[in-house]
Amino acid sequence: MTQTELAIIGLGKIARDQHVPALAASPAFTLAATVDPVSRREDVPAFTNISTFLAQMPEVGAVSLCTPPQVRFAVAREALLAGRHVLLEKPPGTTVSEVMTLERIARDQGRTLFTAWHSQFAPGIPAARDWLAPRRITAITVTWREDVRRWHPGQDWIFEPGGTGVFDPGINAYSVLTAILPVALYTTGGTLEVPANRETPIAAQLTMRTEEGAPVDLDFDFRETGTQTWDMLIRTDQGDLALSQGGARIVADGALISDEGALAGEYDRIYARFAELIAKGESDVDLTPFRHVADAMMLGRHKQTDAFAW
Repeated sequence: MTQTELAIIGLGKIARDQHVPALAASPAFTLAATVDPVSRREDVPAFTNISTFLAQMPEVGAVSLCTPPQVRFAVAREALLAGRHVLLEKPPGTTVSEVMTLERIARDQGRTLFTAWHSQFAPGIPAARDWLAPRRITAITVTWREDVRRWHPGQDWIFEPGGTGVFDPGINAYSVLTAILPVALYTTGGTLEVPANRETPIAAQLTMRTEEGAPVDLDFDFRETGTQTWDMLIRTDQGDLALSQGGARIVADGALISDEGALAGEYDRIYARFAELIAKGESDVDLTPFRHVADAMMLGRHKQTDAFAW
């Protein structure tokens, strides 16, 4: 198989922990360059800005954007206009409108744009979706609690406008729900806890409904210093489905149907999907999880909480 040369733009924690190893194992891509104003790798050419990279390495056909979302639109637009295929790490931007514009540009340029919701590639997602498909949802409870200091150490951008705060992990819950449920959801209300010295929520308690009226309760918290929890309980008219470890472990009506470990193969499957899209000349732009974040921000009541410091 001929490999597509790819550059990582934004060489932060998620790029080093997940993208670089997945690319090293990928039969479809090879890491050809990095673009980051500070970080670099010694084994590939390193650039400090997107314009220089695009001008000097026209042979690199694809990029993965792992920058903070606040700068992603301009970088993605420039890459698409230069004829590169673009993978967007989550969240795909700071607003829904930005990503819709990028989708149009990709279509006009004949390039692939891929919103890579990594939790949708958790190993248990297909089995959960298939099990739920013939069933009627009666209630859902979501508990998504993790430690921002562990997963985003010192990353102030996450608490700045556009950084989404606790919705950075919370959007993973939304992406799982929208991937496996046979019905749509809508937000009805909630409380957003915002630190006194920050701009985005550090915790959120939210209520939603399925389109059929079943209640959905969500608890997101970025202050969890104990066991990291990414759980869902989905009750149906024919038994319950329990999802844990972000979609790695699935128990359906008491029977284990998936248990492969958290994050197992998610980014390998992401890059396989990106290669498939490029080969077909298609894009995959899923805005549903992002819309739910926007709705929560619009409907949630802000409640000031303790100041946050790293």
